[in-house]
Amino acid sequence: MTISERIAVTGATGQLGRLVIAELIKSVPTAHLIGLVRDAAAAKDLADRGVELRTANYEDPAAVKAALAGVDKVLLISSSEIGQRVRQHGHVIDAAKAAGAKLLAYTSILHADTSPLALAEEHRKTEALIRASGVPSVLLRNGWYTENYTGNVAAAVQHGAVLGSAGKGRISSAARADYAAAAAAVLASCESQAGKVYELAGDTAFTLADYAVEISRQSGKTVVYKDLPEADYKATLRSIGLPEAFAELYAESDAKAAKDALYDDSRQLSALIGHPTTPMAQSVAVALAR
Repeated sequence: MTISERIAVTGATGQLGRLVIAELIKSVPTAHLIGLVRDAAAAKDLADRGVELRTANYEDPAAVKAALAGVDKVLLISSSEIGQRVRQHGHVIDAAKAAGAKLLAYTSILHADTSPLALAEEHRKTEALIRASGVPSVLLRNGWYTENYTGNVAAAVQHGAVLGSAGKGRISSAARADYAAAAAAVLASCESQAGKVYELAGDTAFTLADYAVEISRQSGKTVVYKDLPEADYKATLRSIGLPEAFAELYAESDAKAAKDALYDDSRQLSALIGHPTTPMAQSVAVALAR
């Protein structure tokens, strides 16, 4: 990137957004970083580090347009509001176009164009909007976050089981920090990134049975993997409080993972960040230490 380029990160106070900004700060002057946030008070730590904060909500196209004024590069971190994403993403795409952005990076999903996951549909539609906009763009097709699993490590140890519908499917997940490092590398790159598509996933794959074995090894407690029919897994997720839509999508994603929908062996992620991705065992250790 040139010395004068300004980079905006949407969802800057989110789990991924904060990590991306932390990575960017290592190589980009903070005066050139802009964080789009819903609540500036929740991002005081970013402001204290010199990051400019601009308030904008995905649902408010006028606010998004104002927030992206004068920006050269934009990272559109996909919204968490399933079912609303395409419209919300469209507001950011339109604003990036109005700003004359030189690059729009979007966090899509692994193999979005061919993925059988229901979650992929909104990403495919967003990618189509980006192409139609004419804004120079790069697609960061992120695989599964290992934290999607390790967030439930304590429960797995308590109950002695990891539940799912993934069968013997291989899961090429990586730590959220790995994906953040990739986004930062693309945004800070001096090389043109327009038109590139990165299929990002962990270097090594594991099954949920492997994951359960690793929890057992590190915790000293017996933890086994219990494979459930998709409908039963969905019912279990509902019973622990997940909303219907989320339970359905998680169960469906797990069932598709049984057919290797979350597998990728291209190692594009580690090539992009310049080091191996975080091993699943390391993520388990971090989760158990909490």
